[in-house]
Amino acid sequence: MSEIGSARPIPATPPSGRPSAVANDLALKLLQPLQGLLASGETAQAEVLALKEAAHSFQLLLKLTLENGRQATLQASSARPLAQGTALAVTALSETRLAVVLQAGGDAALTSLDLEQLPLGTLLQGKVVAREQLAQAQSQQAVYKVLVKLLNTPLAGSKLALETALPLPLGSLLSAQVQGSQALNFLPLSSRLDQLELGQQLASQHNRQGSLEGLFKALRGMGNQTNLPDGLRGSIDKLLGSLPDASQLSTAKGLGQALENSGLFLESKLLGGQQGALPTDLKANLLRLVSQLLPTLPGGAPFSAANAGANLAQALPAFARDILGTLGQAGARQQALRFPLPSRLLQSLDGEADLEALLKLAAAAVSRLQTHQLSSLAQSQVGPDGALLTTWQLELPMRNQQDLVPLQVKVQREDPQQKSAGEAKETLWRVDLAFDLDPLGPLQVQAQLAHGSLSSRLWAERGVTAELIDGELQTLRERLTAAGLTVGELSCRQGTPPQGTRTALEQRWVDETA
Repeated sequence: MSEIGSARPIPATPPSGRPSAVANDLALKLLQPLQGLLASGETAQAEVLALKEAAHSFQLLLKLTLENGRQATLQASSARPLAQGTALAVTALSETRLAVVLQAGGDAALTSLDLEQLPLGTLLQGKVVAREQLAQAQSQQAVYKVLVKLLNTPLAGSKLALETALPLPLGSLLSAQVQGSQALNFLPLSSRLDQLELGQQLASQHNRQGSLEGLFKALRGMGNQTNLPDGLRGSIDKLLGSLPDASQLSTAKGLGQALENSGLFLESKLLGGQQGALPTDLKANLLRLVSQLLPTLPGGAPFSAANAGANLAQALPAFARDILGTLGQAGARQQALRFPLPSRLLQSLDGEADLEALLKLAAAAVSRLQTHQLSSLAQSQVGPDGALLTTWQLELPMRNQQDLVPLQVKVQREDPQQKSAGEAKETLWRVDLAFDLDPLGPLQVQAQLAHGSLSSRLWAERGVTAELIDGELQTLRERLTAAGLTVGELSCRQGTPPQGTRTALEQRWVDETA
């Protein structure tokens, strides 16, 4: 079976006098005589067992069921395709010709889609079971009538008649997105391969990642050592000095700078030639630290910043690769898509050289940032209703007095599909935060801005913290209102938000339109 390797829209087909992909009646030429199975004028039931495209016709294998229950198989030639499984009523015209009529209510092909069953943006998957080239003038592009058996959605098993310029091979599998009641857009094979590659890379990075607090604890412990190479000490100082504090994150400008330097946008900065922004980028500083550590260890090799991602996997010593994990663990992709990423401290580091342990922790921190980046890509999608969901997920180490607190952030923007030219699009924003701030303990925040109203829910794992926050919600409401916001629901609960496998498009926890 082959795949569709190009993306071409199927335009809406206006009514025409041309025959459909499956005619209501036609005549078949038998490739062998009936030999008394049916007399001229007698009728029987038949089913198409197989279809094969020949040079100028279609060869069919029919299963014939006579009135007495006897069954036989016949080979026939048809000018038009009949899909495998099609139920027929056949009448003998002669020893070598049959008149064929589709069974009423049987396998009539769909010529349009019900958008209530299949909303705009729905992904259809199907298999090509018949194809016929329509007669065209020599100067016109070839057009094909194609019959597709749907493999998913509530219409699975139904057949859909399409008109397209693509010569879709029989038996080929295709994926298409619903664009209208009579319009589909084929999805290229490359996009599905990209999703597969994304899933594999996400699982790989998740298996290798480790929490940022483990690395920064080790860096603080090495601060008083005097035997560190100058370059390594400079990389450590630059990394720690670039981290934002709570006061910086409390202003819009400071928060914007921290998000810009989180490492989420490092690759786009490099592609855009923004080399001057690298000294303050968290991921760039982590890679610089790794490059300083590698030559100090036995078997270490120089580290090239130009191809940092490729060199990281190749240059890590075997002991580091072993402890950071391998590819292919079941469920790793789903775990990587959960928010927040759980704390994961590397084990068995006691008794090893400090620089070896530091290399493992730094490499694990890079993988954690890359897990956030890949998770952002995996969660950016087009929903069944055509809404576009864009996700940015990252992790910021925040300096809180003498402590370093990793702050996990997920920002999602949902742009609904604009169905008419004069219809205004209402963009929905959602922000998720997760952090563990002493003495409050673990906290998670979900905030949503929709239709000009801001709503938020907070979860605190400690009961005393939940009571404290609940008592301050009215003050929070007043401050948000004073800032010019319309405030909806504000609440705080003890525990953690519910976890599930559904996407953010399917689990809006505040319905502002209800």
